[in-house]
Amino acid sequence: MTAGKYERSAYRVQSDDERAERARRTGGRPILEFGEGPTPFAAYVRPDVLLSVQEFRTKSPSEPGFLIGTQVMELLFKLGHIEAARARDQLDADDPGAALRTLRRLRPAQALMAAAWELFASLSPAEYAEFRDQLAGGSGFQSSAYRQWEFVLGNKNAAMTRPYEGEAGHGDLMRDLSEPSLYDASLRLLARNGLEIPAECLKRDWTAPYRPHAGVEQAWRQVYEDPARHHTEHRLAEALVDVAYEFGKWRAVHLLVVERVLGGKPGTGGTSGVQWLRRSAEHRFFPELWSVRSVL
Repeated sequence: MTAGKYERSAYRVQSDDERAERARRTGGRPILEFGEGPTPFAAYVRPDVLLSVQEFRTKSPSEPGFLIGTQVMELLFKLGHIEAARARDQLDADDPGAALRTLRRLRPAQALMAAAWELFASLSPAEYAEFRDQLAGGSGFQSSAYRQWEFVLGNKNAAMTRPYEGEAGHGDLMRDLSEPSLYDASLRLLARNGLEIPAECLKRDWTAPYRPHAGVEQAWRQVYEDPARHHTEHRLAEALVDVAYEFGKWRAVHLLVVERVLGGKPGTGGTSGVQWLRRSAEHRFFPELWSVRSVL
Protein backbone atom coordinates (compact mmCIF):
# COMPACT_ATOMS: atom_id res chain seq x y z
CA MET A 1 0.00 0.00 0.00
CA THR A 2 1.28 3.45 -0.81
CA ALA A 3 2.08 6.09 1.75
CA GLY A 4 -0.65 8.24 0.25
CA LYS A 5 -3.34 5.79 1.29
CA TYR A 6 -2.16 6.02 4.88
CA GLU A 7 -2.03 9.80 4.78
CA ARG A 8 -5.61 10.02 3.42
CA SER A 9 -7.54 8.66 6.38
CA ALA A 10 -11.24 7.95 5.80
CA TYR A 11 -11.87 7.50 9.51
CA ARG A 12 -13.09 10.63 11.22
CA VAL A 13 -12.89 11.23 14.96
CA GLN A 14 -15.97 9.99 16.79
CA SER A 15 -17.55 11.16 20.02
CA ASP A 16 -18.16 8.86 22.97
CA ASP A 17 -21.87 8.91 22.16
CA GLU A 18 -21.20 7.83 18.58
CA ARG A 19 -18.97 5.01 19.77
CA ALA A 20 -21.67 3.87 22.19
CA GLU A 21 -24.26 3.88 19.40
CA ARG A 22 -21.94 1.91 17.13
CA ALA A 23 -21.37 -0.69 19.86
CA ARG A 24 -25.15 -0.95 20.27
CA ARG A 25 -25.59 -1.60 16.55
CA THR A 26 -22.87 -4.25 16.45
CA GLY A 27 -24.06 -5.93 19.64
CA GLY A 28 -20.66 -5.17 21.16
CA ARG A 29 -18.80 -7.21 18.55
CA PRO A 30 -15.77 -5.83 16.68
CA ILE A 31 -16.17 -4.22 13.26
CA LEU A 32 -14.85 -6.48 10.50
CA GLU A 33 -15.59 -4.49 7.34
CA PHE A 34 -13.68 -1.30 6.50
CA GLY A 35 -14.00 -1.00 2.73
CA GLU A 36 -10.95 -0.18 0.63
CA GLY A 37 -7.63 0.76 2.16
CA PRO A 38 -6.06 -0.12 5.48
CA THR A 39 -7.85 -0.63 8.77
CA PRO A 40 -7.75 2.34 11.18
CA PHE A 41 -5.22 0.39 13.25
CA ALA A 42 -2.89 -0.10 10.26
CA ALA A 43 -3.27 3.52 9.20
CA TYR A 44 -2.11 4.67 12.64
CA VAL A 45 0.47 2.07 13.72
CA ARG A 46 1.91 1.30 10.28
CA PRO A 47 2.69 -2.39 10.90
CA ASP A 48 3.45 -2.73 7.17
CA VAL A 49 6.62 -0.74 7.85
CA LEU A 50 7.32 -1.87 11.40
CA LEU A 51 7.12 -5.60 10.65
CA SER A 52 9.07 -5.41 7.40
CA VAL A 53 12.46 -4.40 8.80
CA GLN A 54 13.43 -7.74 10.39
CA GLU A 55 16.03 -9.11 7.98
CA PHE A 56 17.43 -12.25 9.57
CA ARG A 57 20.86 -13.26 8.30
CA THR A 58 21.05 -16.83 9.54
CA LYS A 59 18.76 -19.79 10.11
CA SER A 60 19.48 -19.69 13.85
CA PRO A 61 16.20 -19.99 15.80
CA SER A 62 17.65 -17.57 18.36
CA GLU A 63 18.37 -14.72 15.95
CA PRO A 64 14.76 -13.43 15.66
CA GLY A 65 14.54 -12.85 19.42
CA PHE A 66 17.87 -11.02 19.40
CA LEU A 67 17.10 -8.77 16.45
CA ILE A 68 13.50 -7.98 17.42
CA GLY A 69 14.56 -7.38 21.03
CA THR A 70 17.21 -4.96 19.80
CA GLN A 71 14.70 -3.11 17.64
CA VAL A 72 12.24 -2.90 20.53
CA MET A 73 15.02 -1.37 22.64
CA GLU A 74 15.65 1.21 19.92
CA LEU A 75 11.99 2.25 20.00
CA LEU A 76 12.12 2.57 23.78
CA PHE A 77 15.27 4.71 23.54
CA LYS A 78 13.36 7.00 21.20
CA LEU A 79 10.48 7.19 23.67
CA GLY A 80 12.87 7.88 26.54
CA HIS A 81 14.45 10.72 24.59
CA ILE A 82 11.06 12.21 23.66
CA GLU A 83 9.82 12.19 27.26
CA ALA A 84 13.05 13.46 28.83
CA ALA A 85 13.30 16.31 26.30
CA ARG A 86 9.65 17.20 26.91
CA ALA A 87 10.19 17.27 30.69
CA ARG A 88 13.24 19.50 30.23
CA ASP A 89 11.27 21.95 28.09
CA GLN A 90 8.40 21.95 30.60
CA LEU A 91 10.81 22.82 33.42
CA ASP A 92 12.26 25.64 31.32
CA ALA A 93 8.70 26.88 30.80
CA ASP A 94 8.18 26.97 34.60
CA ASP A 95 5.66 24.14 34.48
CA PRO A 96 7.08 21.59 36.93
CA GLY A 97 3.68 19.94 37.36
CA ALA A 98 3.62 18.97 33.70
CA ALA A 99 7.26 17.88 33.89
CA LEU A 100 6.50 15.61 36.83
CA ARG A 101 3.64 13.99 34.91
CA THR A 102 6.00 13.44 31.98
CA LEU A 103 8.66 11.88 34.21
CA ARG A 104 5.99 9.61 35.73
CA ARG A 105 5.30 8.27 32.23
CA LEU A 106 9.01 7.81 31.64
CA ARG A 107 9.61 5.35 34.47
CA PRO A 108 7.53 2.43 33.10
CA ALA A 109 9.19 2.94 29.70
CA GLN A 110 12.56 2.54 31.40
CA ALA A 111 11.35 -0.54 33.25
CA LEU A 112 10.48 -2.04 29.87
CA MET A 113 14.00 -1.28 28.66
CA ALA A 114 15.48 -3.31 31.49
CA ALA A 115 12.94 -6.10 31.06
CA ALA A 116 13.80 -6.36 27.36
CA TRP A 117 17.20 -7.78 28.33
CA GLU A 118 15.42 -11.01 29.27
CA LEU A 119 15.14 -11.79 25.56
CA PHE A 120 18.93 -11.76 25.42
CA ALA A 121 19.51 -13.47 28.76
CA SER A 122 17.76 -16.57 27.44
CA LEU A 123 20.60 -17.18 24.93
CA SER A 124 23.23 -19.76 25.72
CA PRO A 125 26.79 -19.00 24.53
CA ALA A 126 26.38 -21.59 21.76
CA GLU A 127 23.10 -20.07 20.58
CA TYR A 128 24.56 -16.57 20.41
CA ALA A 129 27.58 -17.88 18.52
CA GLU A 130 25.25 -19.12 15.77
CA PHE A 131 24.71 -15.56 14.52
CA ARG A 132 27.14 -13.30 16.40
CA ASP A 133 29.54 -13.03 13.46
CA GLN A 134 26.77 -11.39 11.43
CA LEU A 135 27.10 -8.32 13.64
CA ALA A 136 30.64 -7.82 12.32
CA GLY A 137 31.73 -4.63 14.15
CA GLY A 138 28.18 -3.72 15.08
CA SER A 139 27.25 -2.97 18.68
CA GLY A 140 24.44 -1.33 20.62
CA PHE A 141 27.11 1.19 21.62
CA GLN A 142 26.65 2.62 18.10
CA SER A 143 22.94 3.34 18.55
CA SER A 144 22.26 7.01 17.81
CA ALA A 145 18.90 6.74 19.59
CA TYR A 146 20.70 5.60 22.76
CA ARG A 147 23.22 8.41 22.42
CA GLN A 148 20.46 11.02 22.09
CA TRP A 149 18.78 9.52 25.16
CA GLU A 150 22.01 9.86 27.16
CA PHE A 151 22.71 13.38 25.92
CA VAL A 152 19.32 14.76 26.89
CA LEU A 153 19.76 13.26 30.37
CA GLY A 154 23.17 14.93 30.67
CA ASN A 155 25.89 12.39 29.89
CA LYS A 156 27.58 14.55 27.24
CA ASN A 157 30.66 13.52 25.27
CA ALA A 158 31.30 15.28 21.95
CA ALA A 159 33.62 12.49 20.77
CA MET A 160 30.68 10.11 20.76
CA THR A 161 29.10 11.99 17.84
CA ARG A 162 31.87 11.03 15.40
CA PRO A 163 30.46 7.61 14.38
CA TYR A 164 27.29 9.30 13.08
CA GLU A 165 28.84 11.89 10.77
CA GLY A 166 27.10 11.63 7.42
CA GLU A 167 24.08 9.80 8.85
CA ALA A 168 20.58 11.28 8.65
CA GLY A 169 20.27 11.71 12.43
CA HIS A 170 23.62 13.45 12.96
CA GLY A 171 22.04 16.90 13.12
CA ASP A 172 19.57 15.82 15.79
CA LEU A 173 22.37 14.31 17.84
CA MET A 174 24.44 17.51 17.61
CA ARG A 175 21.39 19.51 18.72
CA ASP A 176 21.01 17.32 21.81
CA LEU A 177 24.71 17.72 22.53
CA SER A 178 24.55 21.51 22.34
CA GLU A 179 21.30 22.03 24.28
CA PRO A 180 20.90 22.04 28.08
CA SER A 181 20.05 18.65 29.57
CA LEU A 182 17.15 17.67 31.79
CA TYR A 183 19.40 18.16 34.81
CA ASP A 184 20.54 21.59 33.61
CA ALA A 185 16.88 22.62 33.34
CA SER A 186 16.24 21.26 36.84
CA LEU A 187 19.05 23.33 38.34
CA ARG A 188 17.85 26.45 36.56
CA LEU A 189 14.37 25.89 37.99
CA LEU A 190 15.84 25.59 41.48
CA ALA A 191 17.67 28.89 40.97
CA ARG A 192 14.50 30.65 39.77
CA ASN A 193 12.70 29.30 42.83
CA GLY A 194 15.17 30.94 45.19
CA LEU A 195 17.71 28.20 45.87
CA GLU A 196 21.37 29.15 45.52
CA ILE A 197 22.92 27.41 42.51
CA PRO A 198 26.52 28.31 41.55
CA ALA A 199 26.62 30.58 38.50
CA GLU A 200 29.03 28.28 36.68
CA CYS A 201 26.40 25.55 36.79
CA LEU A 202 23.73 27.78 35.26
CA LYS A 203 25.70 29.20 32.34
CA ARG A 204 28.27 26.86 30.90
CA ASP A 205 29.31 24.99 27.78
CA TRP A 206 26.33 22.64 27.35
CA THR A 207 28.40 20.30 25.16
CA ALA A 208 30.80 19.60 28.04
CA PRO A 209 30.23 16.87 30.62
CA TYR A 210 28.53 18.09 33.79
CA ARG A 211 30.86 18.29 36.78
CA PRO A 212 29.45 17.81 40.30
CA HIS A 213 29.56 20.90 42.51
CA ALA A 214 29.38 21.15 46.29
CA GLY A 215 27.07 24.16 45.96
CA VAL A 216 24.53 22.10 44.01
CA GLU A 217 24.67 19.36 46.62
CA GLN A 218 23.98 21.98 49.30
CA ALA A 219 20.93 23.23 47.39
CA TRP A 220 19.51 19.72 47.14
CA ARG A 221 20.27 19.23 50.84
CA GLN A 222 18.05 22.22 51.66
CA VAL A 223 15.29 20.66 49.57
CA TYR A 224 15.53 17.31 51.34
CA GLU A 225 15.80 18.79 54.82
CA ASP A 226 12.61 20.81 54.37
CA PRO A 227 10.39 19.00 51.85
CA ALA A 228 7.26 20.82 53.08
CA ARG A 229 8.75 24.18 52.16
CA HIS A 230 10.31 22.89 48.93
CA HIS A 231 7.48 20.56 47.98
CA THR A 232 7.79 20.87 44.19
CA GLU A 233 11.57 20.68 44.22
CA HIS A 234 11.47 17.61 46.47
CA ARG A 235 9.06 15.84 44.13
CA LEU A 236 11.29 16.75 41.19
CA ALA A 237 14.38 15.43 43.00
CA GLU A 238 12.75 12.06 43.63
CA ALA A 239 11.44 11.87 40.06
CA LEU A 240 14.96 12.48 38.75
CA VAL A 241 16.35 9.82 41.06
CA ASP A 242 13.74 7.44 39.66
CA VAL A 243 15.08 8.12 36.16
CA ALA A 244 18.69 7.66 37.23
CA TYR A 245 17.82 4.53 39.21
CA GLU A 246 16.06 2.89 36.26
CA PHE A 247 18.93 3.79 33.94
CA GLY A 248 21.41 2.31 36.40
CA LYS A 249 19.31 -0.85 36.59
CA TRP A 250 19.28 -1.07 32.78
CA ARG A 251 23.09 -0.87 32.73
CA ALA A 252 23.45 -3.41 35.54
CA VAL A 253 21.21 -5.95 33.79
CA HIS A 254 23.08 -5.33 30.53
CA LEU A 255 26.33 -6.19 32.30
CA LEU A 256 24.89 -9.39 33.75
CA VAL A 257 23.43 -10.51 30.43
CA VAL A 258 26.69 -9.97 28.55
CA GLU A 259 28.65 -11.74 31.29
CA ARG A 260 26.22 -14.65 31.15
CA VAL A 261 26.30 -14.99 27.36
CA LEU A 262 29.87 -13.93 26.50
CA GLY A 263 31.88 -14.21 29.67
CA GLY A 264 35.06 -12.16 29.36
CA LYS A 265 35.21 -12.04 25.55
CA PRO A 266 35.72 -8.67 23.84
CA GLY A 267 32.62 -6.92 22.52
CA THR A 268 31.73 -6.82 18.83
CA GLY A 269 32.11 -3.04 18.75
CA GLY A 270 35.75 -3.01 19.89
CA THR A 271 35.32 -2.67 23.66
CA SER A 272 36.73 -4.99 26.29
CA GLY A 273 33.21 -6.32 26.91
CA VAL A 274 32.24 -6.79 30.54
CA GLN A 275 35.17 -4.70 31.78
CA TRP A 276 33.91 -1.74 29.75
CA LEU A 277 30.34 -2.31 30.85
CA ARG A 278 31.35 -2.59 34.50
CA ARG A 279 32.97 0.86 34.34
CA SER A 280 29.93 2.28 32.53
CA ALA A 281 27.60 0.80 35.14
CA GLU A 282 29.26 2.96 37.81
CA HIS A 283 28.07 6.17 36.15
CA ARG A 284 25.16 7.96 37.80
CA PHE A 285 23.04 10.68 36.25
CA PHE A 286 22.30 13.74 38.43
CA PRO A 287 25.30 13.11 40.73
CA GLU A 288 24.48 15.48 43.59
CA LEU A 289 21.14 13.77 44.08
CA TRP A 290 23.13 10.67 44.97
CA SER A 291 25.89 12.26 47.00
CA VAL A 292 23.45 14.33 49.08
CA ARG A 293 22.12 11.10 50.57
CA SER A 294 25.37 10.67 52.47
CA VAL A 295 25.00 13.98 54.30
CA LEU A 296 21.31 13.97 55.19
